[in-house]
Amino acid sequence: MRAPASPQAPPSSQPSCPGLLSPEQPFGSITLPLILSGSLRLSPEQFAELCQANPEAVLELAADGSLILMTPTGSETGGRNGALSGLLWQALKASSLPLKLFDSSTGFRLPDNSVLSPDASLVALDRWQALSTEQRRGFAPLCPDLVVELASPSDEGPRGLSALRQKMAAYQLNGACLGWLLIPQERAVEIWEPLADSPAQPRRIEAASRLEADPHFPGLAIDLEAIWAG
Repeated sequence: MRAPASPQAPPSSQPSCPGLLSPEQPFGSITLPLILSGSLRLSPEQFAELCQANPEAVLELAADGSLILMTPTGSETGGRNGALSGLLWQALKASSLPLKLFDSSTGFRLPDNSVLSPDASLVALDRWQALSTEQRRGFAPLCPDLVVELASPSDEGPRGLSALRQKMAAYQLNGACLGWLLIPQERAVEIWEPLADSPAQPRRIEAASRLEADPHFPGLAIDLEAIWAG
């Protein structure tokens, strides 16, 4: 996720050892790359300052305050992500549902204080409009109603299938109404529904060609061929 750039602090304000985080240093003055200790923990506010100071970084924040260092998507996955956004936009217009669409660079502050950015997400319009201007400009303090993640060809790293399943479980625990985990290399989809309606484990659709969001979002549906094609 990216955030607007903020003015850099003068060099004299940096720690004596470049890249190491001193306890008294404001997070807004820290720039990447950092030598980050595995024990480092940030609050959501500190994480927001870190993102503002590093607008080119791709970061997420786990519920325990640890940083998740993301990497830019490969070109094939990026193309699929673009197709996903376009398909959801068309589906949303066709359904006339009162939902707002967000792209993959949008971060949300979930109830467990993690800050995650789904590949695509939808939020009920009344929930979005209930937020203050300041809340909308930052990481909106809510879990999206529908979240979509695209798995990469590798099962390793923060964009791999194992890590994305952990994210889907986090969305589920934080109140998402529906989650879709798309697995292009298998042409399969995992459906993550609310814990109140189903077990924690997802429902899997093999050789999926079309996704329908009923009954949670009646009339919202996308064809998957453009995403599978890459």
